[in-house]
Amino acid sequence: MPRCGVFVPGLQLSRSYYAEAVRPLLGDLRHSAARIGSGSEVLGFDTPRSADHEWGPRLQLFLSPADAHRIAELDGLLAERLPRTFRGWSTHFTTVEGDRIGRMAPTDGPVRHRVDITSVHAWWTAHLGLDPRTCLRPADWLALPTQTLAEVTAGAVFHDGLGEIEPIRDTLTWYPVDVWRYVLACQWQRIAQEEAFVGRTGEVGDELGSAVVTARLVRDLMRLALLLHRRYPPYSKWLGSAFAGLPVAPALDPVLRGALTATAWQDRERHLTTAYETLAEAQNGTGLAAPVDPTTRPYFDRPFQVLGAERFADALVAAVTDPSIAALPRVGAIDQHTDNTDLLTAPHRRRAVTRAALSPPPG
Repeated sequence: MPRCGVFVPGLQLSRSYYAEAVRPLLGDLRHSAARIGSGSEVLGFDTPRSADHEWGPRLQLFLSPADAHRIAELDGLLAERLPRTFRGWSTHFTTVEGDRIGRMAPTDGPVRHRVDITSVHAWWTAHLGLDPRTCLRPADWLALPTQTLAEVTAGAVFHDGLGEIEPIRDTLTWYPVDVWRYVLACQWQRIAQEEAFVGRTGEVGDELGSAVVTARLVRDLMRLALLLHRRYPPYSKWLGSAFAGLPVAPALDPVLRGALTATAWQDRERHLTTAYETLAEAQNGTGLAAPVDPTTRPYFDRPFQVLGAERFADALVAAVTDPSIAALPRVGAIDQHTDNTDLLTAPHRRRAVTRAALSPPPG
């Protein structure tokens, strides 16, 4: 749609929309209101470019079970009485791509709004595959992609009249400590499995292969840095933006860029070893496990320098106090062993895959 409003961060726009346009229509209805879930504005990364789809005056409106029967009634009320524009932006959304993608558009009739009216149970189970008000088991945590956890703990709650949204978000703010140790261990394990390949591929003249391995390791190191700093790593589009906000980013950014732009495997390895040692020291500083020597070393008798990242994985697992978590195979959380978008965005599929991945071997 032609832009007619002055761009402001979407979270700010939605907060004002709720306070000035939506809440006055609700009377004394007990409810909660938030802007959480998918959307660049939830993570604070939206720009004027974001306004072309899935952005605009929108929010979630949560009703109590006693009022859930009023969802259709309230939807109709808002369609008839919400303003057609707010702060210069249309409040009416059309859909494209098979009714999956919404974008603002002008209208002369009722508003097809994006005030998503729902119950606490329905919204959270649709997004997580479970109701987080119940006790979360380790397997439940591990079936949740970090992108999803970032989406439901970022954003903002505008009003919590039900008294349930903020406690849920508090519960999901970060992993339980033993789950955190396990997820970190599995992230170090991923690095351990490929850190020697940068040199080995280069040694046989496969500089393209060496560069691909390096890019994979850089991605894993960025995710590791976020995990060490208690930040849920977002998916690829926003990984660099989230990483840039870390206190360790000024030191690591030029090193990781150097690894990615190097044209010889020796230079890639040199940059990567600096990053390994920086993050190894960061782990030692967390106190989550016994300190481990953070210096790099040769890979057996080969002329490749590695951290021996499995040492950090071993130390973390050794510090786990829950035997059931310590005994898990080192496959990690769902997005540590798969990055298929259609799987990660389908709660029933990711829970099934997690169960299979964590189950003991047959026999």
